[in-house]
Amino acid sequence: MNVRHLSFRLLQVYVQVVRSGSVSAAARALHLTQPTVSLQLKNLREAINEPLFDVNNGKMRVTHVGDELYRAACDVLSRFDDFNDFLQDARLGQSGHINIGIVTTAKYILPRILGAFYRQFPKISVTIHIGNRARIIERLGQQEDDLYLFSHPPSGNHVNSCRILKNPLQMIAPQGHWAARKKHLTFQDLSEERFLIREPGSATRMIFEAWLSSHGFELGNTMQIESNEAICLSVASGLGLSVISEHTLLEGREKLAILPLNDFPLLSNWYLVNRRDRRASYATEQLVRFIAHDLKNCINPAWVAEDIEPALNDFLHKSGVGEKT
Repeated sequence: MNVRHLSFRLLQVYVQVVRSGSVSAAARALHLTQPTVSLQLKNLREAINEPLFDVNNGKMRVTHVGDELYRAACDVLSRFDDFNDFLQDARLGQSGHINIGIVTTAKYILPRILGAFYRQFPKISVTIHIGNRARIIERLGQQEDDLYLFSHPPSGNHVNSCRILKNPLQMIAPQGHWAARKKHLTFQDLSEERFLIREPGSATRMIFEAWLSSHGFELGNTMQIESNEAICLSVASGLGLSVISEHTLLEGREKLAILPLNDFPLLSNWYLVNRRDRRASYATEQLVRFIAHDLKNCINPAWVAEDIEPALNDFLHKSGVGEKT
């Protein structure tokens, strides 16, 4: 037998014999027969091909090789005891790692959730990958993450999504802008303004363009900016007007005005997304359940989806939770 083929049972028996000082005492401690323990020691001796004990006057003394084997066996068994503890924590959702892919605007939301989550589950670590919509859809296609946060989830049979949070989109202008002094506005009133818009594929842009199309409007003067922070700064500096998530406005430092425009804010939502063909880990399940039960404690309850708990329970069911083997 090669030492690489040693079983845990052989190592457990050997450690107990060393600690007990005799085969009979070890057999009693392990609830085995003495011949069984003797056979295990014989197998171990043959695998090592070195004497493990010297016997003098009926007393067993561990040899130099036996002593080194004892330390190695204790290290191995202790490490797997640690692993067993970790496994129990993991199965309870108390430890593990979660990869989350989010579109750029979601960086104003996710930290509020994860801060509270970490206080309850400090052994669960999270890595956040931030990108524009196209990049996060690419990550979803390559199954790089456990969860995703989109304001306009992609379609497809492999996509599992659940609405969790309202994401109102507001029309903003610099403070002091003429439109900010009005009590009521129509979009026609703003037809001569320059609009600062996100890159093609941005969910905010898609929703705004869909609204424009449904009302028969077209934008004449536009400037494309691929960053919410840059848009807010540009609006505050007088470069134009823009449509942006109200969650983004809460975190910004720029002094901006929300215009009293008819039909605004535009209705949008945040969706938790994963792949149906990627089974949710225990840690991922714990985060989803936390969001279902505690999101109202992390974010303004008025923004939380009314049906979030049953919807996320269904989300988990579609993620294979309860089917792990």
